[in-house]
Amino acid sequence: MAELDIRDSLDNCSRVQVEFYVNENTFKERLKLFFIKNQRSSLRIRLFNFSLKILTCALYILRVSLEDLKEKNGSPCAVNRSNGWNDTSEQPQIKWERIFWVNRRESVWAIQVTVALISFLETMLITYLSYKGNIWEQIFQISFILEMINTVPFIITIFWHRLRDIFVPVFLNCWLAKGALENMINDFHRAIQRTHSAMFNQVFILICTLLCLVFTGACGIQHLERAGKNLTLFDSFYFCIVTFSTVGYGDVTPQIWPSQLLVVILICVALVVLPLQFEELAYLWMESQKLGGNYSRHRAQTEKHVVLCVSSLKIDLLMDFLNEFYAHPRLQDYYVVILCPTEIDIQVRRILQIPLWSQRVIYLQGSALKDQDLMRAKMDDAEACFILSSRNEVDRTAADHQTILRAWAAKDFAPNCPLYVQILKPENKFHVKFADHVVCEEEFKYAMLALNCVCPATSTLITLLVHTSRGQEGQLSPEQWQRTYGRCSGNEVYHIRLCDSKFFGEYDGKSFTYASFHAHKKYGVCLIGVKREDNKSILLNPGPRHIMAATDTCYYINITKEENSAFIFKQEEKHKGLPVSGLYDAPSRLPVHSIIASMVDQATSFGTVAIDLQHPDPPEETGKLALPTENGAGSRRPSIAPVLEIADSSSILPCDLLSDQSEDETNQSDEEGSVGSDFVKGYPPNSPYIGSSPTLCHLLPQKAPFCCLRLDKGCTHNSFEDAKAYGFKNKLIIVSAETAGNGLYNFIVPLRAYYRPRKELNPIVLLLDYPPDNHFLEAICCFPMVYFMAGTIDNLDNLLQCGIIYADNLVVVDKESTMSAEEDYMADAKTIVNVQTMFRLFPSLSIITELTHPSNMRFMQFRAKDCYSLALSKLEKNCCNSSWHRFTQLLQIWLHIHDDNFLFYHIPKIERDKGSNLAFMFRLPFAAGRVFSISMLDTLLYQSFVKDYMIAIIRLLLGLDTTPGSGYLCAMKITEEDLWIRTYGRLFQKLCSSSAEIPIGIYRTESHMFSTSESQVSINVEQGEEHRDRGGSWKEKTGYRNSTTSDQSEHPLLRKKSMQWARRLSRKNVKPSTRAERISQQRLNLYRRSERQELSELVKNRMKHLGLPTVGYDEMNDHQNTLSYVLINPPPDTMLELNDIVYIIRSDPLAHVPEDSQVGPARCSRNQQDFGTETRDETHL
Repeated sequence: MAELDIRDSLDNCSRVQVEFYVNENTFKERLKLFFIKNQRSSLRIRLFNFSLKILTCALYILRVSLEDLKEKNGSPCAVNRSNGWNDTSEQPQIKWERIFWVNRRESVWAIQVTVALISFLETMLITYLSYKGNIWEQIFQISFILEMINTVPFIITIFWHRLRDIFVPVFLNCWLAKGALENMINDFHRAIQRTHSAMFNQVFILICTLLCLVFTGACGIQHLERAGKNLTLFDSFYFCIVTFSTVGYGDVTPQIWPSQLLVVILICVALVVLPLQFEELAYLWMESQKLGGNYSRHRAQTEKHVVLCVSSLKIDLLMDFLNEFYAHPRLQDYYVVILCPTEIDIQVRRILQIPLWSQRVIYLQGSALKDQDLMRAKMDDAEACFILSSRNEVDRTAADHQTILRAWAAKDFAPNCPLYVQILKPENKFHVKFADHVVCEEEFKYAMLALNCVCPATSTLITLLVHTSRGQEGQLSPEQWQRTYGRCSGNEVYHIRLCDSKFFGEYDGKSFTYASFHAHKKYGVCLIGVKREDNKSILLNPGPRHIMAATDTCYYINITKEENSAFIFKQEEKHKGLPVSGLYDAPSRLPVHSIIASMVDQATSFGTVAIDLQHPDPPEETGKLALPTENGAGSRRPSIAPVLEIADSSSILPCDLLSDQSEDETNQSDEEGSVGSDFVKGYPPNSPYIGSSPTLCHLLPQKAPFCCLRLDKGCTHNSFEDAKAYGFKNKLIIVSAETAGNGLYNFIVPLRAYYRPRKELNPIVLLLDYPPDNHFLEAICCFPMVYFMAGTIDNLDNLLQCGIIYADNLVVVDKESTMSAEEDYMADAKTIVNVQTMFRLFPSLSIITELTHPSNMRFMQFRAKDCYSLALSKLEKNCCNSSWHRFTQLLQIWLHIHDDNFLFYHIPKIERDKGSNLAFMFRLPFAAGRVFSISMLDTLLYQSFVKDYMIAIIRLLLGLDTTPGSGYLCAMKITEEDLWIRTYGRLFQKLCSSSAEIPIGIYRTESHMFSTSESQVSINVEQGEEHRDRGGSWKEKTGYRNSTTSDQSEHPLLRKKSMQWARRLSRKNVKPSTRAERISQQRLNLYRRSERQELSELVKNRMKHLGLPTVGYDEMNDHQNTLSYVLINPPPDTMLELNDIVYIIRSDPLAHVPEDSQVGPARCSRNQQDFGTETRDETHL
């Protein structure tokens, strides 16, 4: 114990208490802390000092005013201005004593002495506290010298009474007040911890400098002019203003040389100081223009705004965003704040100077990774933040990394701000899964391109659905297909609760299929999906087993949303003595009770659709249609069954999924060696990236070895080296890509989905510039009939080896290495030329091309001598006007002068004024779905701000997501056996009643009037017009017209003018063709045939060289005389035509499988076969 006490005592002795001081406790340091270092106390002292300087200037003005008043009341020094004091004929005598001595009252002197004494003591104290070892540096400061000049003379007068009237230039305190004010503002911003604008500070300094110059000049000139002919303080102030403004009236001028010398000095000082100030101000203004302004906190709290974060802003991206964002009525009062790290582009600057955008778009140069820039954009008060990737970067992964960091920074700064993120690579999507809405470009791109192969023009269908329009595009075009196509393009997806809807409110408690059919028949709207109140998942066509509830949210396609619709109820008029209740009894009547009548309120940007409702209640008794027969007599085909209110399990195909399996098993013995005989259904075991949605697919029982996936090289398992050797039953689908990215996985999955019939599975060949890695091969080796080979589309041998002559579709994916070019729009040059070459070599091949810039699609399948394509190109650009009256006037003038150029160059452009943001909408490649650009899907992300369900619906349509009970998009073709259905409305009823399928549109292909020969053009047009005049109803006989019933009766004059327009356009001269012209035409045709033969021989020679059979190469099958387009939700009375492809949403086959079907699939298959035998005549299309 004693040892422990000794140790403790030693430890206590060795401890030393040390105190650390942040600031010295000396008297000087305390004063410095109070007067200089402390921001708040320093601010108060500077404010007191500024008040003293202003007081001294005010006392000087008071002293001068009192002195002038005294002189005017009796002093002999008063001068009469009417005598012409500015008369320069006599040089006034200088009275020097009036310069050095003034008349100062005792009270004014006492106040000035007090102020001077306080200022002197303060100056000496600040000088002492600021002393750093060099006394001369403190003494020769301008502020110290001015303080001594203005304070020491007054202090001397305290001890020497005779000097009380000596002149002291107290007005120079204005410069000290200027310095004190600048320091005070700086201390104020430091005290409140708020950054101020450099522009504001510089403008403030400039204004203070000008005021000080004017005040100094006015006081100095007034005082010096006391020695000559007296000048008032106001006159001197007036003279300074006139002089500094460079006006120089000359009515007031200084008369003696001291005052004139002062004017010279002031002008010299102004010429030195003011340009420097203006230069600094101009520099700051230019920098502020580059950086953009600040979105003020007051505006952010009182007005709504969204933030757009991009790495580089292009004019196309900006216009797409602004046009789509402001297309919605409730977003007109929103502001768009653009946050971009690069300097604003000249073209973008010009666009933002347009009054339409200048008041609503604010550009800020800054980084989303800096909190200061996010503060400038007021991200925490924003309604939403759009973060877009730079898709034109060569390294798209690096672009995604930048987008991810921006999203993280925005979420960290403003956790409550909704994020709309655009990502490029699917493997990077899980990094931004916290965002409210995410669009992965490669996911959507490949899925859309895949569906284009089985559902033609899916890309056009989706693009038009996500594009805001009013359906007024092309309505003034002479072409009938453009008017129909443009009107149907205005259909969009909307939503409404069932209990709040007039469209669907009456179908509460009825089946989904019943509600969809009757809503389309009565209102012309297409109900495609529904969402339960207790379920977040949207179901597309859940089938007739889904009973509608009042709380369900309905998703429908229509020209406008229900809230903007006006309902007009009226009774059906009787026609030809037919009773109203027996509408179905007459074969000539169409089963349509409503059509969209007219668009009203077109003066505003957002109109209302007026809908005629004839017999809102469906007829109680539905008869059967009398079907047409070939010879007017014969057997009657079955009529269309009615759609039931409640699903009947015996009337709907119960087991479509298992029937496909049993069908394959049945046909296995018939087709020996079939490649699809041993497929199984299951989920892919390997996903190439995190975040892919699991989809039930057709799979191989065992994974294929990597060597067997190589198409052009044999292995130990098979010796096939080309596509012909495999003996595929179906046409190939070839995909040309640069690399096997993870997004390519989404091309395969929709084509191998479980709902695709096995007999219709097309082999997929991946033509890659670079061989894929093992990671990608591991992901695709489980899919049947998927192969790859290394090659490019500009190599004919590679195309032939991969089986291009056996292919039905060729998909050309945009290459990442060509997305950036020195000239932006030249990025697609190589792709366009290669596709054009394949188009000439294989004219029957359907080529689907992805382009970087949508404007380049006019070069796809380019024919320089195709009159029709050139006419449509001109019509797209120019054939629109501001009013129908103006259009008909110009058309009539053109028909009289027979000048084609007059029509194309004198009709003004108004298509965009009518609501169209897709300048390429009427391009034939886009309308036919043969070209696609990923930028077309940008509007999907923008529309999600108003329609938060759009991304989910599009993912379901493309097969990217599979929700149990939700349907899928597929297509069916109208054959000759289906033409008895006649109209789209009857087809809607047949699909709903037989297979519970919902049609949403038509893909129509028809022959255009022009051929490659101009002489044939005029003949065909004239014959068509004469035939129409003679026949009167030849449309009903042939059934090949592309117009609807309503269109044929709406504009008969337009139809006649259209035919005349076509005839005039096809012939430059009215005179008949001479023999020389006919010979020239024959030579042209011979040249074209020889060119085709030359190309054919080239292809066949290469095939022989590669050892490939030449059988099957059809070089003459060309589709150049046809045009195709998409009709979204056409009117119910639209006539069906041969080879029409109908887009349908088929219900989920798994949703109709009974619980015990997995135990007995054979029984389910047998039931379906029996059902199919009973209803084959009614359901066959």
